[in-house]
Amino acid sequence: MTSPAVSPPSRSVLVTGASGGIGAAVAQRFARAGDRVAVHYRSDRGGAEETLRSLEGDGHSLVVGDIGEPDDAARVVEQAISALGELDVLVCNAAVAPSAANRHVLGEVSFADWTAAFRSMVDVNLLGAANLAWAFANHLIGRGAPGAIVNIGSRGAFRGEPEYPAYAASKAGLHALGQSLAVTLAPHAISVTSVAPGFVATARQFSKLDGGEGDALRAQSPFGRVGTPEEIAAAAFWLASPEAAWCSGAILDANGASYLRS
Repeated sequence: MTSPAVSPPSRSVLVTGASGGIGAAVAQRFARAGDRVAVHYRSDRGGAEETLRSLEGDGHSLVVGDIGEPDDAARVVEQAISALGELDVLVCNAAVAPSAANRHVLGEVSFADWTAAFRSMVDVNLLGAANLAWAFANHLIGRGAPGAIVNIGSRGAFRGEPEYPAYAASKAGLHALGQSLAVTLAPHAISVTSVAPGFVATARQFSKLDGGEGDALRAQSPFGRVGTPEEIAAAAFWLASPEAAWCSGAILDANGASYLRS
């Protein structure tokens, strides 16, 4: 006789920046596996509520806060623990993303705009993730429980972003932070990994894909297309699994061979 399949125990997961795009897809992927998810947002409550409604299962919750503010970042973790009872996985997805409003090409922008771009992106993309990791890891260590941190980085950390150097720098710092924490937290059975997406077809990018830039963006990959939020979510889900613990410290490229490194 074969033994009946045993479902893995459900986990409690905090996904930051989950009001849409990659964050929403990550939340949906974990929920589909039976995990309970804390959906974080900063200001887009409507989007976060839409993500929450889309999640399979029950026991999910909303948490709010500006992770660019250190105290807020710690409170986001506290809110998630209060709502779910405990946390097992942290997916750091929230970020100040490139946009027309924060384009900062050296030689073209004022010093004030240059410093503002660096301040906002570093505060959220790097320092916010660091502060979330501190609060989350101390929660796991206090419980004596294993867990996983998955950071959503960027291809831009490796190839550069000439129009958004602060974004590339903050994501490169995020990758380096993850590798340092992987060494620190391994004795506590906490894995830390990163996903480095290329261009992804989120709602905020549809105008680019439908416009004059679309063909060039799709041509960056030999697949002739851009990535999807669900593909990045699948990578994050696997990296957070116990089976991937031995990959702690890794940075997984998810860019459709649009940028290769070794």
